[in-house]
Amino acid sequence: MRASTLERTTTYVILSVFSLAVLYPIISILFLALHRKEDLVTGFAIPNRIDLHSFSVAWDLGDFSTGYKSSFIVAATVTAVSAVLSIGTGYAFGTMSFRGDRYVFALLLLGIIFPYEATVIPLYYDFQDVHLLNTYWALILPQIGQSVSFGTFWMRAFFRSSPRSLIEAARMDGASSFGVLRLVLLPQARPAITTLCALVFVYTWNEFLLALVLIQDPSRYTAPLGLSFFAGTARAGDPTAVAAAAILVTLPIILVYIFLQRHFIRGMLAGAIKE
Repeated sequence: MRASTLERTTTYVILSVFSLAVLYPIISILFLALHRKEDLVTGFAIPNRIDLHSFSVAWDLGDFSTGYKSSFIVAATVTAVSAVLSIGTGYAFGTMSFRGDRYVFALLLLGIIFPYEATVIPLYYDFQDVHLLNTYWALILPQIGQSVSFGTFWMRAFFRSSPRSLIEAARMDGASSFGVLRLVLLPQARPAITTLCALVFVYTWNEFLLALVLIQDPSRYTAPLGLSFFAGTARAGDPTAVAAAAILVTLPIILVYIFLQRHFIRGMLAGAIKE
């Protein structure tokens, strides 16, 4: 009992230390954003009063309404399409056998292993040839390709761990392959699908390099790209506005995690246990 209490206490202490290390820069930036431009802020400073003026300044000067619109269009499209395609490919690789399935799956995994930074310049010239530069498709199509590789790996692991008896029973009852997926497996796969969507959304929302290289039209700037340009021009003059802009860009990610936290943890634990 004494050893168990010591282990539990040690675990909580370690988790608390790492939590503080993660939360400290976030809280520091938030406190800076709640100050006014005239305040002399150095280091970690708790504001005397809550002032949201920096957020309105950052939103207007940084044109984050455009950034939010672009990022939501790209992230929502990539997440939805990647989830649908990953469910199909994961189901095929996880429950079916066909000639060359191992080689095709290994080829798909190259999308996870291969550094996408090496593809940015070829993508620039390819999209230039087909007149897709400065369009949302220049950001959507490459990120769907990247996300489907990970999504296939993720959903394949889930479907492979599903009880074969359920699949065989459904087929004996006359269900087609699509019927087995829709009626039997998808209801059980909700935590895994939710986790996949959350991960893809966060990754897509944070994407910066593709937008920097493939988008030159300010009306197509994503939120992270707009933050980069805004921080470069306003860093010296108004650090509180830059901090507020950083909070605005990260806010959707925080909200996604808060609302999907329970499903996200269930999906992560289920994948870890089943693997």
